[in-house]
Amino acid sequence: MSYVIRPGRLARLSPLPLFLAALAPTPATAYTPTGDHLTVTVRDAGHGADGTFEVDCHPARGTHPDPAGACAGLDRNTRWGRDTFAPVPEGSVCTMLYGGPATAHVTGTWAGRPVDARFDRSNGCETARWDRFVPLLPGMDT
Repeated sequence: MSYVIRPGRLARLSPLPLFLAALAPTPATAYTPTGDHLTVTVRDAGHGADGTFEVDCHPARGTHPDPAGACAGLDRNTRWGRDTFAPVPEGSVCTMLYGGPATAHVTGTWAGRPVDARFDRSNGCETARWDRFVPLLPGMDT
């Protein structure tokens, strides 16, 4: 007695195809406009950097001066299980080095999480946090 296993039947019986599908990278076309979308409002940055800009990532597009760079910078700063836009922790010891009057407000969605983050350059910690988000936020000559 011999058995013939048809390829379609083997695929239905084996969990391997599901496992392999889970390992495959998500194609860029799978992202929707309602995914990674941010609105960035910058004030008092000077050098023509003030304004409100839209950024969509995956694929990068929008009214931001450098959407591809902004998205790449965000991708580099994103860590699983951590809030990419978290504020400087309470009680941090920061230098009192003033980085200028620039402020920014970022809202939207990033990595499936809502974003409502405010930025300034009031001390060394806040300036370092701002600088981590360049080019989403404008680079400052300090």
